[in-house]
Amino acid sequence: MRIAYLAAGAGGMYCGSCLRDNRIAATLIAQGKSVVLIPLYTPLRTDETNVSQSQVLFGGINVYLQQRSAWLSLALRPFAKLLDRPGVLRAAMALSGGTNPKDLGPLTVFVLRATDRSLRREVKKLIDGLRASRPDVVILPNLMFTGVAATIREALHVPILCTLSGEDVFLDQLREPFRSEAFRLVADASREINGFVATSNYYAKHAQEHFGLPPDRIHVVPMGVRVEDFHGSEHRQDRPFVFGYLARVCPEKGLAKLAEAFVELRREGRECLLRVAGYLGPQDRAYLADVQSLLRESGFERDFDYVGEVTLEQKATFLAGLHTLCVPTVYHEAKGFYVLEAMASGVPVVQPRHGSFPEIIKASGGGLLYDPDDPEGLPKSLAQMMEQPELRAKLGRAGREYVQATCTSERMAEAFWKVCEEVVGKQEIQRNL
Repeated sequence: MRIAYLAAGAGGMYCGSCLRDNRIAATLIAQGKSVVLIPLYTPLRTDETNVSQSQVLFGGINVYLQQRSAWLSLALRPFAKLLDRPGVLRAAMALSGGTNPKDLGPLTVFVLRATDRSLRREVKKLIDGLRASRPDVVILPNLMFTGVAATIREALHVPILCTLSGEDVFLDQLREPFRSEAFRLVADASREINGFVATSNYYAKHAQEHFGLPPDRIHVVPMGVRVEDFHGSEHRQDRPFVFGYLARVCPEKGLAKLAEAFVELRREGRECLLRVAGYLGPQDRAYLADVQSLLRESGFERDFDYVGEVTLEQKATFLAGLHTLCVPTVYHEAKGFYVLEAMASGVPVVQPRHGSFPEIIKASGGGLLYDPDDPEGLPKSLAQMMEQPELRAKLGRAGREYVQATCTSERMAEAFWKVCEEVVGKQEIQRNL
């Protein structure tokens, strides 16, 4: 069986979906399976060996130009190949600055209408690229790309899977009338999809209800990590107590909420530090500045450290120095990759009781949940971690043992391969009837 795995680049930043896609592909390739990982829009960025092909299909610059101006796109057609080069795409993303997702409605609808004449050139390049890999199954990166499903099926006569990775967060904030139109187009295009792969039971059910997806076609493949990449917590000192945050620095990830809880703990006389790591986009620099201003005005700026974006090795070292990880997301998280990475390091977590977090923490016993509607829920749970070292150690051990046994990259890749085998098998049965 040959898999053509399409993965949407995240414009130069690390993202959980890119890391998941690369890890699945890398694990399967290491096992001798036939998988080609094809980046869309921009090159993939991962914190480990990148196994994606160098050629980017559906290049972000060309797609954007075709959506914004047909005549400009036509004028620049001689340079189309140049605009799809990885280096050019990376440079463009670096220079573009931040874009408010709310303003991407026209572009989202444009891509969902991929069968329209305006995108014919990019769709043809995509089909040609897929045909060269002779796939038995094609993987789409998210629901926003389902507009090409019918064309792929017609051209290649293979089943199509679509990963579900939390696209509700993006689609829900589009401005009208583009939000409603995007939902309608997703519903129409989803009829062409043989199966959907969710990262958690929570998101499988939510996507079914939110987007009207058929439940019998939704499969769950939990996230997995390379446990060997993370250190245990044997050398962690009790003092000073360190709370950590490992995620993109932005309002929806909730760093401000963690900072407010941290200030409350310090005002109560508790000695602790707050360390933060993660990508900071240009559009969120003011947000981080506000968080730092809160800490400075409260007198605890010296107890806060933003270390920036981290490599895989730096991430492992960062986690090994924490007593507790907390990423108090405002939105309902579909994946929770950083939670598994913390648990793999023996670090217990404190997370809000929504999204995939209850599912992960209930199964693992690797952390505490708090009520996000209770203003005292987060600081009380953080204080509990500080006050009960035996509980903290118990949670840390349970989380690490759970990830080692259940949430490895091998388990994730094996489950994903089985889903692909199932849809390919069903297609063969239908052909033989």
